[in-house]
Amino acid sequence: MFKLEQRKNTLEKFNKISNSLEHVLLIHYSCESFFNIQDGRTPRITSIAIQNAKTSQTESFSIHKIAEIDHISVHEIKNHYDELEKKMLDEYFEYIQKRDQYTFVHWNMRDINYGFSAIEHRYQVLGGIPFKIADDKKIDLAIALIDIYSKKYSGHGEFGRFYNLIKINDITDRGMLNGKQEAEAFEHANYIALHQSTLRKVNCLSDVLYKTLDKSLVTEASFKDIYGIYPKAFVEYIKDHWIWSLLVMLIILFGFSTNLFNTFFKQEQPNEYNKTLERNKLP
Repeated sequence: MFKLEQRKNTLEKFNKISNSLEHVLLIHYSCESFFNIQDGRTPRITSIAIQNAKTSQTESFSIHKIAEIDHISVHEIKNHYDELEKKMLDEYFEYIQKRDQYTFVHWNMRDINYGFSAIEHRYQVLGGIPFKIADDKKIDLAIALIDIYSKKYSGHGEFGRFYNLIKINDITDRGMLNGKQEAEAFEHANYIALHQSTLRKVNCLSDVLYKTLDKSLVTEASFKDIYGIYPKAFVEYIKDHWIWSLLVMLIILFGFSTNLFNTFFKQEQPNEYNKTLERNKLP
């Protein structure tokens, strides 16, 4: 029963943001590979993309854009990384500070390895003072989908649930890199590919959010996975699917109208029948 309550709470939260999508921002970022760092430092941030859920307008922050403004070639970025990363994060934190009342929808950005705190930590390392988004202004879509559809909403596949979910929903993933490809792009200083991948992922994140809101998201979860086997589960299922709700309503109306018909008409038939028999009696 707890699962149904958790599901209900998450759906209510989604219903709330659906009424104010202009104040909802989708965010994703790319960084240096965790596994290729030998000196114990945290991964460098390479690019961040933020998209408005209502307008689809996207703001992006990347080291190669800063480098271009500062007339630093792509091949020289490694020699100026701290400087460029700091300027990029200056822009990012200035942007989010002006939108502190917005809701930020993300995918697994929840710890120091990969998340808001990781970006904040990098900024502190570079001498900045980060602005922290309040936790109640964050929605982890990866966790929310578990609340709504259970852990079986998508298999992990070769590259994780997000990639598998994109595939089964036929969402365009052109330009999107997986973890291994991102690591290779960083090693080869292909920052533009990393940036394009980040932009594509935030677009995919937007598609998943919209499909979740309009209940058209394709998942691999069964009825039992989502609702369980409680009697209340059938009530929740009917609420979630308007066709079933309409069918139940029509059945109720049909039953009511049938009873009404029986009350006012069929009860009269025996009387008329008796009158007919009376008239036809032999003298």
